[in-house]
Amino acid sequence: MTTKQHELIVEDELLPSPALPALVWAEDLAPPDPSAPLPAGLQETLAEVRRTREEFIPQELRSRVRGMLRFGRYKPTGRGKPASEYLLRAAAGDSFPAVNQPVNVNNWISLESGYPASIFDADLSGRRLLLRRGAPGEAYVFNPSGQVLTLEDLLLLCRMEKGHWEPCGSPIKDAMSTKISERTRAVVAVLYAPADEPRKTLELWAARFAQRLEKHCSARATGWDLPL
Repeated sequence: MTTKQHELIVEDELLPSPALPALVWAEDLAPPDPSAPLPAGLQETLAEVRRTREEFIPQELRSRVRGMLRFGRYKPTGRGKPASEYLLRAAAGDSFPAVNQPVNVNNWISLESGYPASIFDADLSGRRLLLRRGAPGEAYVFNPSGQVLTLEDLLLLCRMEKGHWEPCGSPIKDAMSTKISERTRAVVAVLYAPADEPRKTLELWAARFAQRLEKHCSARATGWDLPL
């Protein structure tokens, strides 16, 4: 289940962590295809969301996920809502994004679990990530049009770049610098569950995430770990 090659470090200053994170990875993927159809299981999930609307993710869980992110200057409202809520609204409105197989699996797990999730090209992010809060002045571009996410006080993930930890993802949106493309052959992902979520529940979702990466992305090796 674990390997020294893949590691999620939680910064000491973040402890006790407001999040219970899970690290998930997959190696030797088939080339991601932007035109690939959504898996049948995901289409069934989307049909259920259209039926149940926002109650597909219980209000109690949505509130706890927002509480996980609320700190200092950061308020999880408006465009700063967790990615899981964005996906919920998109699915309920019949506008769920179809991107490519790894991203579709990531979004499927996020929608079903109610946890925000990040997924990166592992050859761009590296296989060692750091979880910490954003510092004043930190930001990154998150889409091709150049829109910027301000990171101060936000829970975020960093990659090691030129000897320092550089932000590359968060429970809101991930950076363009580590996005998955048709050249991606390995991915690393993180599920962000609230700290009071039952550990066994997160383990089940992490295992399911890895299984779906194997099945729907033709990954030859997958795994997961809970660092806390």
